[in-house]
Amino acid sequence: MSTAAFTLLHVVISLIGILTGFIVLFSLLKDRLPSLWNTLFLVTTILTSVTGFFYPITKVTPGIILGVLSLLILAVALIALYAKKLEGGWKRTYAVSAMVAQFFNTLVLIVQSFQKIPFLHALPAIAVPVCQILLLVFFIYFTYKAAKTFRNV
Repeated sequence: MSTAAFTLLHVVISLIGILTGFIVLFSLLKDRLPSLWNTLFLVTTILTSVTGFFYPITKVTPGIILGVLSLLILAVALIALYAKKLEGGWKRTYAVSAMVAQFFNTLVLIVQSFQKIPFLHALPAIAVPVCQILLLVFFIYFTYKAAKTFRNV
């Protein structure tokens, strides 16, 4: 597979993961966990990190670090969901770990968008950290709300 084709596949998987992650987030805010969307979110989010490691790696980059952290966080989410069956505090643990993984994916989307999309790349340099801070505030608020709502058994 060519690098261009692989990159397209990686991006499509990433976008599906991000889209389904927001569906899961807004479901958690209603104390629901739709199994089909959640499974698609977990699979594509894991695949996003895994496929990122198939690119030539010459040094440790922020993307590599986020990929490793994402896989570790997703391992916690999988334990909470499948091993602990969301019992007790594991429901809240799942909500937080899943949304941290979603934050990481969305953060990479923003950074990559500013690097690759010409009209975003042309914006003043301050735009990137401002977007990152806004994204962080969004996820802190909604992850807190989701964990609070999705904690009751």
